[in-house]
Amino acid sequence: MLELGTKFLISYFIGSLMGALIVGRLRGGIDIRKQGSGNAGGTNALRTQGLMFAVAVVVIDVGKGAIATLIVPGLDLPLVGTDPEVSREWLTIACAAASVMGHVWPIWHNFRGGKGAATLIGTLAVLAPGVILPVLLTWAWVFVLSGYVGLSTMAAGLAAPIYVGVTRLPDNQPLFAYCLVMAAYLLFSHRTNISRMRAGTEFRNNRVMIWRRRSNVADNDNPRG
Repeated sequence: MLELGTKFLISYFIGSLMGALIVGRLRGGIDIRKQGSGNAGGTNALRTQGLMFAVAVVVIDVGKGAIATLIVPGLDLPLVGTDPEVSREWLTIACAAASVMGHVWPIWHNFRGGKGAATLIGTLAVLAPGVILPVLLTWAWVFVLSGYVGLSTMAAGLAAPIYVGVTRLPDNQPLFAYCLVMAAYLLFSHRTNISRMRAGTEFRNNRVMIWRRRSNVADNDNPRG
């Protein structure tokens, strides 16, 4: 259990390295938690600081999830060793989950982080690369239909356990459990987005919506007056 606990903590600490706050500090001390939605993630970074800032944030947040999942489980740590009673598969899952937890509740930044979607993508890129495409396609499909980033993220999160359940069960139960827990977490973390959507106050990107574009074309073809 010493190996599991130590590597879980290392992964958590890596996850606590917030891309938005690292890039913000390099850009003169910008803290996007005090701007826009107050979320330290890629979407708020894009809205408040622009494309290049957001890209740098996403690269860091995805990268730390991948590092925690790919590298940390295999580390040969002094005085820790390898515990033969710990499943390598479940150890990797635990490190992945710890990195997401670190992003959401970062110890280096007063436990005020983001919602973990980018870091989750980084973990899935290592655990199950084949899951990434259906997840991203679901996100894009819901986004162009609804215009809501939060709704798209929740739908993409739900797509992961559904896809794994259909294609990997009963062989890969740890991966299914991980995706299911992460999907439930994404629903929980977006509860304020759900409330704002119900109230009609959630930010909506109308420019990407297919049905709105078609409506605009129709209006242009049939001008009033």
